[in-house]
Amino acid sequence: MQQREEKRKKACPVSNKCGGCQFIHKSYEEQIQVKSTIFRKLMENYCKPEPMITMEQPEHYRNKVHAVFGEDRRHNAISGIYEQKSHRIVPVDSCLIENKKADEIIVSIRGLLKSFKIRPYNEDTGYGLLRHVLIRVGHATGEIMVVLVLSSPMLPSKKNFVKALRTIHPEITTVVVNVNDKDTSLVLGEKEQVIYGKGYIEDKLCGKTFRISPKSFYQVNPVQTEKLYAKAMEYAHLTGKEVVLDAYCGTGTIGMIASDHAARVIGVELNRDAVRDAINNAKCNQISNIRFYQNDAGKFLLEMARQGEKLDVLFMDPPRSGSSEEFLKAVTEVKPNRIVYISCNPETLVRDLKFLVKRNYKVVKSVAVDMFPFTDHVETVVLMSRTDR
Repeated sequence: MQQREEKRKKACPVSNKCGGCQFIHKSYEEQIQVKSTIFRKLMENYCKPEPMITMEQPEHYRNKVHAVFGEDRRHNAISGIYEQKSHRIVPVDSCLIENKKADEIIVSIRGLLKSFKIRPYNEDTGYGLLRHVLIRVGHATGEIMVVLVLSSPMLPSKKNFVKALRTIHPEITTVVVNVNDKDTSLVLGEKEQVIYGKGYIEDKLCGKTFRISPKSFYQVNPVQTEKLYAKAMEYAHLTGKEVVLDAYCGTGTIGMIASDHAARVIGVELNRDAVRDAINNAKCNQISNIRFYQNDAGKFLLEMARQGEKLDVLFMDPPRSGSSEEFLKAVTEVKPNRIVYISCNPETLVRDLKFLVKRNYKVVKSVAVDMFPFTDHVETVVLMSRTDR
């Protein structure tokens, strides 16, 4: 036990307060063994999973890094993460799973605050300006976005602040001020102002270019995401003739990758900002056989079923809570021939599979992908096919 504790402290001195890396005391081989066993047991009633897809370099993979800012008792600026189940800030300068450059930029921002007379925000008193910093890094492009989350829109000497920051880190390509003036646990507010660059970064994934704005959803581990999506395309077995629907499509990633091998692709997403990004991404990649709709995916599928529209392949990538029963009922109404279910929570995945298996679908194959090394999270891909054809 003591040896394990020493191993954990050596890897990360704050892991017991953070709680983010549940497997930090295990070797990577042990992590894979544990995750594979859990997934295999969950799937044993449906199929024997393929060997888990692992990561060659399982450190510093997160291309999205968030730091909360505050002050210590002597009013010195601190930055880091909230201690688990509290709003106490644990100071962090570098993290085993975060992009190294992003961590360095956060430390530099903290170092500039005093000379620019910028006080970190105090949640208890409501005084102070800087609440959070969000960094997003393009894995393939190297582009870097810095988002300064402020309690009010007034950043003193903002041009000089950006100039000073870019003197230290010239690789920063855009800086955005986001205003969050509400008493909320949400990081980002509604208002944004671009103070340097174009207000977004671009990254390449599976041969496509994606625009990432401050609020865009984009997978945090692009190396493993490419493997995940490659497996999803393999399972979909597209021949160029299919009508494909990407439910919960976000910024359109899966649908656009599928567009090369399908006749027509439909993307459905409730988040308006994500749909806007998806449309821009399709234009940027000159994809003409895809259309995006801002709608509830379940309602959209029901409307397709009512109009007698045909659907060959359904990609679904729901949130951790899984799909709603309404959505799953809508799936069984429109009756896609194949379903490729991408899940970030194997437990809700199995719950949803149980529902679909009772309604003329069978699980053909499955695989787990290690998207989040050192944590207990696992991403999975499952192929289902209709049994009543």
